[in-house]
Amino acid sequence: MAKQKRQIRMKVQVNALEQINPHAAGIDVGAEEMYVAVAPDRDTQSVRSFPTFTADLRRLAEWLKTCQIKTVAMEATGVYWIPLYELLEEEGFEVCLVNARHLKNVSGRKTDVLDCQWIQQLHTYGLLRPSFRPPEQIVAIRSLVRHREMLVQYRSAHIQHMQKALTLMNVRLTNVLSDITGVTGLKIIRSILAGERNPQRLAALCEPGCKKSEAEIAKSLEGHYKREHVFALKQALELYDFYDQQLQACDDELEAMYQEFDPPEDPGTPPPAPRTQKRRKNQAHFDLAPALYRLTGIDLTQIDGVDELTVQKVLSETGIDMSKWPTVKHFTSWLHLCPNNKITGGKVIQTGVQPTKNRASAALRVAAASLKTSDSALGAFFRRMRARLGTPAAITATAHKLARIIYFMLKHRMPYHDFGADYYDQQHRNRVLRNLNRRAARLGFRLEPAVPEVS
Repeated sequence: MAKQKRQIRMKVQVNALEQINPHAAGIDVGAEEMYVAVAPDRDTQSVRSFPTFTADLRRLAEWLKTCQIKTVAMEATGVYWIPLYELLEEEGFEVCLVNARHLKNVSGRKTDVLDCQWIQQLHTYGLLRPSFRPPEQIVAIRSLVRHREMLVQYRSAHIQHMQKALTLMNVRLTNVLSDITGVTGLKIIRSILAGERNPQRLAALCEPGCKKSEAEIAKSLEGHYKREHVFALKQALELYDFYDQQLQACDDELEAMYQEFDPPEDPGTPPPAPRTQKRRKNQAHFDLAPALYRLTGIDLTQIDGVDELTVQKVLSETGIDMSKWPTVKHFTSWLHLCPNNKITGGKVIQTGVQPTKNRASAALRVAAASLKTSDSALGAFFRRMRARLGTPAAITATAHKLARIIYFMLKHRMPYHDFGADYYDQQHRNRVLRNLNRRAARLGFRLEPAVPEVS
């Protein structure tokens, strides 16, 4: 067979990349020094280093103004970037915060000077994508919400210390009470620390709602009250009370911050009813639902499985302006609640959802897991997904659906309507029948309903 004549290709001139941000600077963020790079034509010394003290950061901003810089790119390194980011924003610069993972694709840059120059070059040609950061008011609330979560974790550690001290004394209070920091448990522990050792008198402190009998509780309170273990129990309870006071102070500050927001001019849903139920242990010390409604103008707690703390955690991470994400797919992708399929050479080499530490995503997953027994459309969807894919994938799929609902409610200011599990099951049955009829018609058949046999 004759060889085919090789096709002659025309040579194409490759032009240099267009400079999208000519007035750009790059900063390599560090704990002790900030390395800043500008274009060589802006200063004779195009790379400078500044200490991280506030006065030196102000000198950094003044130098950037002298070089006529308008936009600055920096890596998100720990928490060291936050003071510089806020200062540059106050000075009127457009700050581009970049994920450090997006800058590590080229090897050979081993110094801080080369790092900042590389960031400056990429930003000049518009090759950096800024990370999402909410508005300043939302950032302030987010800081306190994260701080509150840390206080809850610290308080939980001291609950474990109390349980350990009781176990060392062989006081099996955890066997008869589901929560030793409930009303009954704290009464008994405080009475023990006050010097009471009689099991019957201690058991008489239980509330009427206790599931175990008074005799069982008294039996669990017979122990060996050694001095060192009682002292450890005392200090653990004092630390628990201290963190409980700190939580209340944090909630007071959050309530004051919510009052600074203007009330909604055109609310999408009626305001939520005031809370009448008794406050649970980790709930806010104020009525959180009206405060969130003041922030958004809609009641997101109408969504099945989503409570006030979940809404607070999601909104503190995402804000209320959904225009930052062009479509709902961008929003769920940012939350890492959609598959990230990697395809090369026509082959799928990796599927599944990427792991993430996004707090909003974690809150939505917890809310999704609570729907397993819900008599709602979302509950029916979770159970159908669990039967098909298993529990982990069902939680992800339901969290994805919750994220979509929140996105559309915030963007279009529309209320949420739940049609119930029966309506969802009927819709799913109709969809399956349509697909079966379509496949049967494609093969030249027709589906007919089965006629029940007459006995």
